[in-house]
Amino acid sequence: MTATPTRNNAIPVPAPVAPPKVIRQRRMRPGLLGLAVLLIALGGLGAAFAITSVKATGSYLAVARQVPQGTTLTADDLVTVQVAGGAGLAPVPASQQAQVVGKRAAVPLVPGSLLTMGHLTDKPLLGAGQQQVALGLRANQVPARRLQPGDKVILVGTPEKGAAQAVTRYDATVIDMAVERTNATVYLALKASDVAAVVLLADADRIAVVLTPGA
Repeated sequence: MTATPTRNNAIPVPAPVAPPKVIRQRRMRPGLLGLAVLLIALGGLGAAFAITSVKATGSYLAVARQVPQGTTLTADDLVTVQVAGGAGLAPVPASQQAQVVGKRAAVPLVPGSLLTMGHLTDKPLLGAGQQQVALGLRANQVPARRLQPGDKVILVGTPEKGAAQAVTRYDATVIDMAVERTNATVYLALKASDVAAVVLLADADRIAVVLTPGA
């Protein structure tokens, strides 16, 4: 602070000092404050979800190749995959592989899909009152290139030439099929009461296999 000189030896009077500038503080809008709080909360939830997903990562069984319905599952049909999270899913853990091998596919299994216990069954294909029959067929007698376990077929018995016999039919279910070059063996489940008639027709080469719609 400096003094201003005066005439006649007057007592010097201090010069006026400029008042300090007042800096106005910015006011934060309530909407922006709420948005900031929301973003912080969402960030925390995202981090928690990421941590939970990492913790839930595990080894599960997936389908390695096409498995038709009714086919018995083998170790070669399965592959182990790492899955993170899996909310809403119930895949079979890789540690339970020994428990699922030997079961049959209840539905067609697609490669790359996770395996669940709902995809499998251990119920026998032979129902109550049924027996298994093996039919040897030529390639041109098989109604499809490959009959799958669980397919429904009709066995049609044709009468002998010149005989006035009615055509007979028997319902059956495919259990398995073995193909050898130009021949095939089809394993069928049918009523025990129909077995004898079907065996006699097959022995006389007077039986045809028809694949039913939707099989």
